[in-house]
Amino acid sequence: MEMNIQEIKNYLPHRYPFLLIDRVLEIEVGKSIVALKNVSFNEPQFTGHFPDQPIMPGVLIIEAMAQATGILAFKSEVGKPIEGQIYMLVGVDKVRFKRMIEPGDQLHLKAEVTTVKRGIWKFKCSATVDGKIVTTAELMCTQKAAD
Repeated sequence: MEMNIQEIKNYLPHRYPFLLIDRVLEIEVGKSIVALKNVSFNEPQFTGHFPDQPIMPGVLIIEAMAQATGILAFKSEVGKPIEGQIYMLVGVDKVRFKRMIEPGDQLHLKAEVTTVKRGIWKFKCSATVDGKIVTTAELMCTQKAAD
């Protein structure tokens, strides 16, 4: 199942400049997701990171992975979120950065569910560009109920 940006906005509260998922390419409910982030020179972080050699900050790569896990968790657990209901990143482990991501790159994000226990979701994540691993991490998220 694919999702375009309009559908993604139904699952994530993020908006420009912090919505970091452009498309979902595949989703297997309860198991895995593959999402896409198109990296553009026009993104605000590139004015300062770094002006002469723009690279995507590692924290934004992790955030993009976390947003993908949020979509997967919602689709797997509650279907579609109600107003104010979000998945929050609560843990990041075993992060490794292998390559730089530059404007013009297409970042493929993959997350696989490893465990779900008492509302805590754990995922094994990777990010690739042109089939080459750029980042790997293990992420945890949990649902924050609507206020």
